[in-house]
Amino acid sequence: MRERSATRNVFVVAGVILVVALIGLGIFQWRNGEPIPPLEPTETTEAEPAPPTPQEPEWCPAVEFVSVPGTWESSADDDPFNPQANPYSFMLSITQPLQEAYDIGHVRVFTVPYTAQFRNIQTAHGREEMTYDDSRAEGLAKLNGELAYVAEQCHSTKFIIAGFSQGAVIVGDAADAIGTNSGAIPPDRLLGAVMIADGRRENGVGVHPGAELSGQGAEITLQPLQRVVDMATPGATMTGPRPGKFGAVADRAFEICAPNDSVCDAPLAIKNAFDRAADLLLANGNHAMYATNPDVIPGTTASQWTVDWARTSIDTLEVQSN
Repeated sequence: MRERSATRNVFVVAGVILVVALIGLGIFQWRNGEPIPPLEPTETTEAEPAPPTPQEPEWCPAVEFVSVPGTWESSADDDPFNPQANPYSFMLSITQPLQEAYDIGHVRVFTVPYTAQFRNIQTAHGREEMTYDDSRAEGLAKLNGELAYVAEQCHSTKFIIAGFSQGAVIVGDAADAIGTNSGAIPPDRLLGAVMIADGRRENGVGVHPGAELSGQGAEITLQPLQRVVDMATPGATMTGPRPGKFGAVADRAFEICAPNDSVCDAPLAIKNAFDRAADLLLANGNHAMYATNPDVIPGTTASQWTVDWARTSIDTLEVQSN
C-alpha cells in the first residue's frame, strides 16, 4: 500500500507541475494580450517573411576602388579622394583615369592615407622615418577600416583593392585574409585585388598576367636572413609567403611584377647577405618604371592593364545587375 501511495504521489506532483506550467504560460500570454496556443496545432502556420533589407545611404556606390600607394607616395593626413602627398605617386596613374571615367556615386575611388615610410639607417633622413613594420600596420589598419565601414553601410557594394610596392604588400595581406574568411569583408564582395611589385609575391600563387618570372618577393628571400635585415633596416620584418595563398579569391588576386625588380623578383637565394639585404629592400630602376615599362605585360603597361581590368569588372557588374 505504501508503494502504491508513493507512486500515486509522484504522478500527482508531476501533474501539478504540468498544470502550474500551463497556467503560468496562460497568465503570461494573457497579460501580453496573446492567445493561448493549443497543445497540438491543428494546422500548419505560414513562416514569417524575412525582414526587409535595410535601405542604403544615397552615397553608396556600386563599386569602391581602394588604392594603397607605395613608400613615400602617401601621408597619414592626405586627402583620400584627391591625394596630394606626392604628385608623382604611381597609383595616381590608375586612380585618376577611374575618377574621370565614373561618377563617385557609381564608383568611389578612395586612396588610403598612411605614413608610407621605411626606416633606413644608411642615411640621416632614413633614420628619422617610421619603420616598415609600423608603416605597413598603419596602412593595413586603414585599408581594413575603410572596407569594413563601407561594407557595413552599403550592403550591395562590391570592392576592388590595388596597391604598389609597400601598398602591394598591404593589399596582398588584406586579400589573403579576405580569401580565408578572416578579412574585413566576405570573399564574395571582392571583385579582385591587384598587387604591383609585391614583396611577398610567389610564383604559382594568384594570377600572373605579365611576363614569366623566376624569382620571388624579397620578403620571402630575406626571411631566413632576418638578423641581417635588422642590422640594415631595423623594424622591417620579412614575413615570408602568405599562409592562405589568397584562399577563395586566388582566381582574382593579380600579381604584376617587372622582370628583375628586386622587390618582387628577387633571387630565390642570395649570397653576400648583408650587402644584398639593403639592395633588395630598396627600390631599383625597374621598380620605378611601372607606368611606362612595356616589358611587364606585353602590349600594355601595369597601370593601363589595371585600369582596363577594373573598368571591365565594373562594367560587367553593371550589366549583370540590370
